[in-house]
Amino acid sequence: MSDALLAAYDAVLFDLDGTVYNGVKVVPGAPETLRAVREHGTAVRFVTNNASKAPQDVVAHLVELGMAAEPHEVHTSAQAAVVLLRERLDAGAEVLVVGAESLADEVASAGLRPVREAGENVAAVVQGHSPDNGWKQLAEACLAIRAGALWVACNVDATLPSERGLLPGNGSMVAALRTATGVEPLVAGKPEPLLFTTAAKSAGSERPLVVGDRLDTDIAGAVAADVDVLAVLSGVATPATLLTAIPAERPKYLAADLTALTQAADQLVIGPRAAWLVDVLDGELVVSGAGTPDPLDLLRALCGPAWESGTSKVRADGEAAYAALAELGLA
Repeated sequence: MSDALLAAYDAVLFDLDGTVYNGVKVVPGAPETLRAVREHGTAVRFVTNNASKAPQDVVAHLVELGMAAEPHEVHTSAQAAVVLLRERLDAGAEVLVVGAESLADEVASAGLRPVREAGENVAAVVQGHSPDNGWKQLAEACLAIRAGALWVACNVDATLPSERGLLPGNGSMVAALRTATGVEPLVAGKPEPLLFTTAAKSAGSERPLVVGDRLDTDIAGAVAADVDVLAVLSGVATPATLLTAIPAERPKYLAADLTALTQAADQLVIGPRAAWLVDVLDGELVVSGAGTPDPLDLLRALCGPAWESGTSKVRADGEAAYAALAELGLA
């Protein structure tokens, strides 16, 4: 365990949706891995852009899926949004809530007054995901924002992973209001660094590691917070999107899922691999070599040349390379 990835860090900050679970379906091996992290003495924090659940509800869901957790270990974008509101509004100010009751409760706990309809006293709009959000809720928010209310979005995730696949996320609803108002919201959650810095501070961490599945939120937020990150392919990110990742969304480590935390760090770091040769020829990444049983080794070797050259077009030179690319969906 001394060479395991988790041993190099004093806290692990886990994304939830797409990383630990997908809706009501746990990522295989997640309970055992979380237990191993805790047994090693490494602090655990859960950092989620989902603003529809209070920390205690997140804990209940984790426990139901076989994972121990405490409310103080959970950091949500709803909490981050309320921090932004509290910094900018007077005590008792009216805040129009577009989202779940747990978001309204967070607003109230900060000494602000949650409301559900636009009015002349509404000072701000806070928007978070809820399956009950619809035209009526967006219409009230539109009126308030157009009247000059501050607009804070808990997150701008375009999609939300579920056991059935990707569903519309808060960012899709934010986009509707952006179109209707011409206003850009303040964003509280990932990819802003606030959630990660707050979670690390609560754990007393000086060297945290982020584990997440979304390049534009988890990885981008970790990069913005100057924190190392393990990207996992159990949610939104794919081999193809990794090859085209912009500098602000490039992870240090790559794995199929969070169970890699117990593997050796040097096996997970993105970079050259002895078993694979990657050349950039005529605008293509040409792969050759004997390979390894793990096709992700090839993806780790491909990322650097793809990022440096700006090309994601891949061609195999040899049967081993073609087989690995096929497994990655890149053939």
